[in-house]
Amino acid sequence: MKHSPALIKLSALALACALPFAASAADGISYNYVQGNYVYTNTNSGNADGWGLNGSVAVHPNVHIFGNYANQTIKGSSVDFDQWRVGVGYNKPISPKTDLVANVAYDKLNAGGGVKVDGYSVEGGVRASLAPKLEGYAMLGYEDGKNYNGDVYGRLGGQVKFNQSWGVAADVKIANGGDTQWMVGPRLTF
Repeated sequence: MKHSPALIKLSALALACALPFAASAADGISYNYVQGNYVYTNTNSGNADGWGLNGSVAVHPNVHIFGNYANQTIKGSSVDFDQWRVGVGYNKPISPKTDLVANVAYDKLNAGGGVKVDGYSVEGGVRASLAPKLEGYAMLGYEDGKNYNGDVYGRLGGQVKFNQSWGVAADVKIANGGDTQWMVGPRLTF
């Protein structure tokens, strides 16, 4: 499937139109955090692992900017690759402890041998405070781009909170093509 600038513009327009009807984030959920990760990827062509960083900053009660970076090495080789993701998200409470979330992002992958993939992703789902020290989310997304065939994916994640600032978060992304990526690490919420 070809890269569609119209889809990106339509998603941005939908987010902008929804802003006047927004409220603040659901109770117990913060879009201000930084997290370090151990990252593991399982693909049809091999497995890889490494480290990553991700974070988010609320720029409005209903809008947040987020970014992810991961560096992994393919098992049994010296080939490594970098993954970048930068985007903007919209969150709207649908109950006192649950947000509806929509994200649009620019995605980039650089691998050994000069392999470069640029693209975008859009995703939507829910994020909820399940208990005072437990949060979870479920997202359904689509990613596409130059030199890449589009793919549908699902992401599940959660965070166990030790206190208001510290916790451990985990995320699993399962793509329709069979690739699976896990991330787990400490999170600092501010």
